[in-house]
Amino acid sequence: MRTLVLNAGYEPLAVVTFRRALVLVLTGKATVVAEGGEPVVGPNDILGRPTVILLHRYIRLPYSQATPVSRRGVLRRDGHKCAYCGKSAETVDHVQPKSRGGADSWENLVACCLRCNNVKGDHTPAEMGWKLRIAPLPPRGTTWQIKELEKPFPDWDQYLAGSAA
Repeated sequence: MRTLVLNAGYEPLAVVTFRRALVLVLTGKATVVAEGGEPVVGPNDILGRPTVILLHRYIRLPYSQATPVSRRGVLRRDGHKCAYCGKSAETVDHVQPKSRGGADSWENLVACCLRCNNVKGDHTPAEMGWKLRIAPLPPRGTTWQIKELEKPFPDWDQYLAGSAA
């Protein structure tokens, strides 16, 4: 069981085990915001199993760190949808082909289906007469720094909606 940890400003900070979450709550460092699953039975208490906790103190994060480019990150940013046709994407494509000086950057990589990738080949979208369905931009926010948020629990949706910028 995983628990979402929110910073004092309700910003997603980390995902921890429910045991670590219980320690944070019992030591007075956090408050339970949402519970779910089987309760935790201790020798003296019966506690709800936390799914979301809120820290009492604000933790400053280094925002100067840029999110590194990865295939997984590009597919996640684009919602696993092809940037050209909108179908399910399995791979990534360079908008400006590498053979023409295209870089491996957030601005030049998009999610792409195999068909569009093969048809496009070594051409630019303008040469093919295609338009991008999304603007390839680098991701922002702390949700991109937390790998466990790729497959979030449904209980977390309301806490992640505002930070998915």
